[in-house]
Amino acid sequence: METDGRVKFHELFKYADSTDMMLMLIGMISAVASGVSQAIMMIIFGQVITAFGDATRETILHRVNKVALDYVYLGIGAGIVSFLQVSCWTVTGERQATRIRSLYLKSVLRQDTAFFDLEMTAGQVISCASADTILIQGAIGDKVGKFAQLVTTFIGGLTVAFVKGWLLTLVMLSTVPLFIAAGAIVSRMHSKISGEGQKSYSDAGDVVEQTVGSIRTVISFNGEKEAVSRYNKQIKKAYKATVWEGAGQGFGAGSLSFIYFSTFGLVIWYGTKLIQSRGYIGGHIISILFAIMVGGRALGDATPCLSAFTDGRAAAHSLFKTIKRKPEIDSDDATGMVLEDIKGDVDLKDVYFSYPSRPGQLILNGLSLQVSSGKTMALVGEKGSGKSTVISLVERFYDPQAGEVCIDGINIKCFKLDWIRQKIGLVSQEPLLFTTSIKENISYGKEDATLEEVKRAAELANNAATFINNLPNVYDARVGQHGTQLSGGQKQRIAIARAILKTPEYSCLSYKCIGFGV
Repeated sequence: METDGRVKFHELFKYADSTDMMLMLIGMISAVASGVSQAIMMIIFGQVITAFGDATRETILHRVNKVALDYVYLGIGAGIVSFLQVSCWTVTGERQATRIRSLYLKSVLRQDTAFFDLEMTAGQVISCASADTILIQGAIGDKVGKFAQLVTTFIGGLTVAFVKGWLLTLVMLSTVPLFIAAGAIVSRMHSKISGEGQKSYSDAGDVVEQTVGSIRTVISFNGEKEAVSRYNKQIKKAYKATVWEGAGQGFGAGSLSFIYFSTFGLVIWYGTKLIQSRGYIGGHIISILFAIMVGGRALGDATPCLSAFTDGRAAAHSLFKTIKRKPEIDSDDATGMVLEDIKGDVDLKDVYFSYPSRPGQLILNGLSLQVSSGKTMALVGEKGSGKSTVISLVERFYDPQAGEVCIDGINIKCFKLDWIRQKIGLVSQEPLLFTTSIKENISYGKEDATLEEVKRAAELANNAATFINNLPNVYDARVGQHGTQLSGGQKQRIAIARAILKTPEYSCLSYKCIGFGV
């Protein structure tokens, strides 16, 4: 599937459905027809020149009227196929890109915690979901139809030229390798430089996400300059890549223009000799000239399309890899045990564990622990001693390297993952709230929760209802970015209310839940 960090071109269309296939078929046929219309236009243009040269005063009006009518008919046909070409490819490009975005987000949310520890940061995920999908859409949308149209124009022009005069055509074809070479050089430069630029923009987006997400911490430590410096460092890399990319594109455009007009002069000079020595007709010379020039120009205009295809293939490399990645701990896995009832006994048996990002640092070294149903157990220890790690294993964010985590005597790996997590209420040591209302944050614990259920959960959460009722908009009050409008204790209470609303069989709470502030 992969070639030097890029997927194969046909792999870009792997998420197309039957409707997309039909749209692409119509779009491709229309694109080819649009390219053919250019070749027909060259033939008619030659007829115009011949009419002007050969017709008498009595016959010229009739001959020109006929040619003009041919142009009208050609215009009608070209307008229809051009409409179908652009509309079909644009629609299917948007359809497929939307599907890819949805599948990507679904896959990201499906991944286990180790994926975010080792492979992708939040900023990189955001960059992939936005910038990379735009590049993929550019590679599977209207540029495909445009490329097919331009290639057909080139082939059609070549055919017309050979029919009208093979000798002059062969002379002109000697310049085609120059067009191809210029386009290939530009495409290769663009491929290398754009990949560097994409990575720099992704890293810059990661800096922004981290800075804005922790803006109060950044401000409290006067870290604004450092954040800007880190951002600028990545932007400068992208800027340098863009400058070189612009220079490469400019070189390509200048080279193609030089070759284009030089070829024009060559044909006029050699065509005149052929008129004198081989009896060529002026109209045929003009037809050959424009057939090759329009065809060659079309080949040159196809270069940006090749660049778009290269960008899309590079962007799809990591994005498609994420979409098809199956995590070891899969929340979408429909297999596993689902019990009618669960008692809630938790048992860790001789557990050994180290985080994937720090495999050499053993966090739990043969830990055995039993928590009976209905009992409360407090884990006390210094930072890094494994308190939160135990909760992560019970939630099955990770699996231990050795030992077992059991619930009611059954290894947690045997349960259906989303079912067992539904039985657990979690309040982490740094509760994260969503940038929405208090009601919606609490309602996250239960789908379709009523306002009465939300209020009841708030009352049970160390009487969180007291401070909520004192807010201007009560339960509709916005909590700010990640809950910045609330104190630490208030955020903890909201998180506990959310866990209570879930009605779990047992709950896991962080040590920071003690000593609530108002």
